Amino acid sequence: MTANPRRQLRPTDVKRLNRTWRRNTEGRLALIVESVTGPFNIGSIFRTAAAFGVERIWLAGNATPPTNPKAQKTALGTDRLVAWEEPVPAAEAVRAARQDGFRVVAVELTGDAVPLHEAKLDGDVCLVVGSEDHGCSPALLEAADAVCYIPQVGRVGSFNVGVATAIAVAEARRQEWAGRPSPAGETGPQEAAGRE
Repeated sequence: MTANPRRQLRPTDVKRLNRTWRRNTEGRLALIVESVTGPFNIGSIFRTAAAFGVERIWLAGNATPPTNPKAQKTALGTDRLVAWEEPVPAAEAVRAARQDGFRVVAVELTGDAVPLHEAKLDGDVCLVVGSEDHGCSPALLEAADAVCYIPQVGRVGSFNVGVATAIAVAEARRQEWAGRPSPAGETGPQEAAGRE
């Protein structure tokens, strides 16, 4: 009897699938989070970072640390899975990211920004997001290697910073995985579902 391929995966099947994607992912990802003060946004950013294999987060400006009790409610302990640095000035965070081998790409609406899907996000890239109210500071934008923006077609001017971070990090991984065969063919959910 064949198992229903549309059933939700069991936790062990999810771990197996995630492990397969992890083995097929080589690019290093990092984040600079500048002056994001909302603890729920910080928690959301850390949870997204852990899910997509971000290896380090540099906090900059007056960013709220993930140890904040409200941030913990959203992060659900995922802040333990991502290395992070205490807040420093933005230029210092950019310098540290470059010294660690990352190309720094800010996610912001500027005159020279390219659409996110056209930005070069493969390889070792550190994405930068800025505060809820003002975005990235001029100093940070000046220090970044490139700037990209998330195209929108609605009548809202911007995304929530936690959502924008998730979109940008997902796009960076998508660019890396594009053109490669899906690892799901090796030990994917359907194969896992057949092992009852």
